Amino acid sequence: MTKLRPLHPETLAVRAGTQRSEFGEHSEALFLTSSFTYESAAQAAERFQGREAGWVYSRFTNPTVAMFEARLAAMEGAEAAVATATGMGAILTVCLALLEQGDHIVSSHSLFGSTYQLFGAMMPRFGIKASFVSQNNLEEWEAAITPKTKFLYVETPSNPLVEIADIAALRTIADSVGALLIVDNCLCTSALQRPLELGAHIVVHSATKFLEGQGRVLGGAIVGSRTLVDEKLIPTLRTAGPSLSPFNAWVLLKSLETLSVRMERASKNALYIAKALEAHPKIARVYYPGLASHPHHRLALRQHCASGEAGEEVAGGALMSFEVKGGQAAAWRVIDATEICSITGNLGDARSTITHPATTTHGRLAPEVRAAARISDSLLRLSVGLENKQDILQDLLRGLD
Repeated sequence: MTKLRPLHPETLAVRAGTQRSEFGEHSEALFLTSSFTYESAAQAAERFQGREAGWVYSRFTNPTVAMFEARLAAMEGAEAAVATATGMGAILTVCLALLEQGDHIVSSHSLFGSTYQLFGAMMPRFGIKASFVSQNNLEEWEAAITPKTKFLYVETPSNPLVEIADIAALRTIADSVGALLIVDNCLCTSALQRPLELGAHIVVHSATKFLEGQGRVLGGAIVGSRTLVDEKLIPTLRTAGPSLSPFNAWVLLKSLETLSVRMERASKNALYIAKALEAHPKIARVYYPGLASHPHHRLALRQHCASGEAGEEVAGGALMSFEVKGGQAAAWRVIDATEICSITGNLGDARSTITHPATTTHGRLAPEVRAAARISDSLLRLSVGLENKQDILQDLLRGLD
């Protein structure tokens, strides 16, 4: 790919990273092997010591995984990427690689439940403190940072309230103490948003979600500079082992080819549904950045639409949340009445999925933590899929009407 002129993200999603074997295969090869052989003991020693380029062990070097990493890095506009077994594995790898006892994290309250547990409950056991602030209150971010702050962490859009953070403004705050800005780009993906171009130092993904797009395999990734990947992340991956399997990497490679068209279709469906729900008398509020009523709508228009071709129709992405009048009982009635939407905690699937965050994805959080994140008992999260938009809407209306 280095010989080609600059390409659009949609082309990179199909072509970047491909390495062909001596057989000249057109589709990327799947290398299901745990180890690799050498021509001599001397060559094995050179490979293991890193003095000779080549494959060593699939825990940290595998051709199929490397193709996925190279393709995702190209799509994000990055120098390099590291793939991991899951999205949480990616976040943990970043923590293991960058943090030590006495360090400090500043993060938004608006997090996936497991990420909050990792920062707020597990990291303190190793002498690493975390401060949680409001997603869009820059004064809180500034007040929380200390000389010990190693990184700022933000999901944008966030899960489940799809709040948008000002990446450029957070980069300025991070730079004031020499910290890194880490952006979780799971919900937009590089099809809609490229955080590195907006100021992020590192991007993390749960590849399980929209990158894979069909609910088949788990995966994660970290994207950033070549120096960060080679000197920090790969040594951590090699030792700790939260590795992506070659099979899952191959599935993800093929999924990336359709990412842009899937995100465009799902986002257009989501905008249609969000407008209809916002007008429904039994809906208290709809959280969707593509709506003009969303407090971060203009920021979403600036930061999203990475390709610049789809425009405002896709700026909101494919995830939304909405509050049903009548509390948990009314929210559960909507879920139980669906016949098309899948009741599951996953998101980013070709199939529309619906869940009740307060009792599932964020159910392990203390009530006061959920309250700070504004995750109420009446809140439902909808990941809009590729079905007909009218069919999805009618499926939701069944429990409302």
